[in-house]
Amino acid sequence: MLKFAVPGNMNTLATRFDLKWMSFTLRQPRLPAATAPRVQFSSLPPEPVIPSKKPFKVELVGGKRYSWCTCGHSRKQPFCDGAHKLKAPGLSPLRFVPEKDSSVWLCGCKYTNNPPHCDGTHKQDFIVSATLHEQTDS
Repeated sequence: MLKFAVPGNMNTLATRFDLKWMSFTLRQPRLPAATAPRVQFSSLPPEPVIPSKKPFKVELVGGKRYSWCTCGHSRKQPFCDGAHKLKAPGLSPLRFVPEKDSSVWLCGCKYTNNPPHCDGTHKQDFIVSATLHEQTDS
């Protein structure tokens, strides 16, 4: 809500309006149904696919920026190659910078509760019984 003071002499403002503010609500005009853009809404967020049922052991360089794949479509697992833009819009990579050089296990199933690090979620039944995602050329 925007508020505007009525311009004028301050003494006049005090006696005529008792220092009240006038309020205005600005609204965007409605478009006719024929010209309104069509938007499809999904009530569920996109789900990642499972590229691996095991974590990836990687050597990280301290101070270097990494992008961990969250969608599972990347061909450079566990890192992002941009595949989410076409295959999983709505999912974005997790960007992180390690403080020091380290050897870590990064999640391969994409369902960790401690992203990007593996927390053992891949051992749960819903991952063990799931079908692995097969990469396609498209």
